[in-house]
Amino acid sequence: MFDVNAHIHTPYSFSAFSSVEEALEHAAAEGVKVVGINDFYSTDGYGAWKEGCAARKLYPLFGIEFISLNAEDQAAGLRVNDPNNPGRTYISGKGLAYPVILKGEPLRQLEAVRAESNAQVEKMCAKLNEWLRAEGKGIQLDFNEIRENLTKGSIRERHLAKALRLAMCPDEENPAKVENELRSKLLKAGGPAFVPESPEAFLPMKTVQEIIEAAGGIPTYPFLADDAKGNFTDFEGDLMKAADTLKKRGFRSVEFITTRNTTAVLEQYAGYLEDEGFIVSFGSEHNTPAMEPVKLRTRDAAELSPKLKAINWRGACAIAAHQAGKDSVAAGEELIMQTV
Repeated sequence: MFDVNAHIHTPYSFSAFSSVEEALEHAAAEGVKVVGINDFYSTDGYGAWKEGCAARKLYPLFGIEFISLNAEDQAAGLRVNDPNNPGRTYISGKGLAYPVILKGEPLRQLEAVRAESNAQVEKMCAKLNEWLRAEGKGIQLDFNEIRENLTKGSIRERHLAKALRLAMCPDEENPAKVENELRSKLLKAGGPAFVPESPEAFLPMKTVQEIIEAAGGIPTYPFLADDAKGNFTDFEGDLMKAADTLKKRGFRSVEFITTRNTTAVLEQYAGYLEDEGFIVSFGSEHNTPAMEPVKLRTRDAAELSPKLKAINWRGACAIAAHQAGKDSVAAGEELIMQTV
């Protein structure tokens, strides 16, 4: 059994890492042998991920992430896994095919939602420049330059915060703190450069599931579980009801970003969901400027408990088997063992 991190963002969306190579170097140095790329709206990093893993004898998992909208939950005012926006639902895909097989209408839908996401950030950049002029800051950001120099094609509001920080204080000792403050005060709701996302930025939940399946993947529900104050969203507070609803909606895989949760809650939720037949996997995201370990930990412990490590291992083996067109955890385990 090896350490696994099945959810890592790279510069193909936004990442604490400057490159795929840096992410994999950290994984290898920390002894994390199974690693999953999981960028927003993008499979563009898969080739580099596979090559980088092969060079380090790591096992690659291929994922993707979307923000979807469930109209029924929105109408009911139900917070799902976005604590601030009822109905808005993050969905990951696990075990997508590589080489990429997505084509036709599903590919067009993916490209359209990514283009809409980029367009929203471009409007935000223009609004930020208006504010900078009005405040006499003597700084203007070039959207195309940001996209060319700081991204791999997908541009997010965190890239704007990074570009502004580089323009204001390139030698800042704590860049993550400054970028988070700029994003919070200027780009989030209530800030002078905030631009609300258009309805076109959110595909229906069912459509997202269909895109993931067309790409060979497993639609996966990311649980928030307990926050720092021990609170849960409306959807997730009743675990049994949430599990039943997810099954009815066609999900058979779930994931957790472990630093969000206490060990006790994570063991309760992950253990129950695995017993209910879900594939359960864990990750770190790394989709903020802050550099954290690749080896997973919980909010209250420096590493995963033996129970959680075992759950994560079985989940990784199930995903690896799916990627290879096999149907058992044992088959996935054999594939990983042969590689690492």
